[in-house]
Amino acid sequence: MSKALRIIISGGGTGGHIFPAVSIANAIKEKRPDAEILFVGAIGRMEMQRVPAAGYKIEGLPICGFDRKNLLKNFAVLYKIWKSQRMAKKIIRQFKPMAAVGVGGYASGPTLNQCAAMGIPCLIQEQNSYAGVTNKLLAKKAQKICVAYEGMERFFPAEKIMLTGNPVRQALLDTTLTREEAIRQFGLDPQKKTILLVGGSLGARTINESILRHLDLVETSGVQFIWQTGKYYHATIMDELGKHDEMPMLKVTDFISDMGAAYRAADLVISRAGASSISEFCLIGKPVILVPSPNVAEDHQTKNAMALVNKEAALYVKDAEAPDTLLRLAIDTVADDAKLQSLSTHILSMALPDSASIIADEVIKLAEGQA
Repeated sequence: MSKALRIIISGGGTGGHIFPAVSIANAIKEKRPDAEILFVGAIGRMEMQRVPAAGYKIEGLPICGFDRKNLLKNFAVLYKIWKSQRMAKKIIRQFKPMAAVGVGGYASGPTLNQCAAMGIPCLIQEQNSYAGVTNKLLAKKAQKICVAYEGMERFFPAEKIMLTGNPVRQALLDTTLTREEAIRQFGLDPQKKTILLVGGSLGARTINESILRHLDLVETSGVQFIWQTGKYYHATIMDELGKHDEMPMLKVTDFISDMGAAYRAADLVISRAGASSISEFCLIGKPVILVPSPNVAEDHQTKNAMALVNKEAALYVKDAEAPDTLLRLAIDTVADDAKLQSLSTHILSMALPDSASIIADEVIKLAEGQA
């Protein structure tokens, strides 16, 4: 009988890192129920809540990023990095992992550095089309690098790269609702075209502005909208909408818990261009207009978006131009059945299914080499 596996998975900071990490863990447990999995995250970041909620143990490191505006604060950052390295070393010695997985984010740096120094094989998973700083630094020490986009040889050693795609939330793929059932779930009319607007759990100011500035166009469009405002903006938006006549074509919510139903209801989605979201759109074949966030490292959301736009698999609107042009483009696009079909066909062709399972197989292979 094979020895029980012990795997460390490290990283986080955003849902874009955490969803793939948990999906990989779930796939490992499905293949090897005896596997013991320990997460290592950054204290104060969202993984410290999300990972236990998914049923896994997590240890926290005090690590944070460099402050580029106030260089004096970086003395404290350097101390936290040093302390995180020591804590990671202790965690690894106690847990004795057979393999380590890094998904990007602050914590994966010290964790995988220490694992590599102790001879533990490492796999990194890069979600974006433009590699993150942590993963670029770790690439030399990793045995395997799983990526979601072609052309990643410009960041990583070609012989280590494996094109696997990004693991996504399984619930999105498992929904059994019909389009009509999903639309009725949101209290809308199945006979009308439906646009879904999402800006992430906290919201996206620009996407919200694009609707608020053009409520007259919303009313006269003949289209209905599911609008996830994000928790941060919801109260202000509801106050603004309260000044207008009732708008039955507008279903407004701060957060959508059942994204599988929301995607099934939508004929067109408007979204930021995070790697996890894009992978979801590819797998479900959903036409999308991408509005990349300008507030991310290396402008990687624009690079993610252009990887689709260049293959006619998505439409793209610059953040600065969205309040003026986004809504009109969306209404025109959702009325054009041939355009919707073309976008759906092209984005489906970019899907890489079974990502979590494929990555889990690679992790198990690395671990079994140590068993």
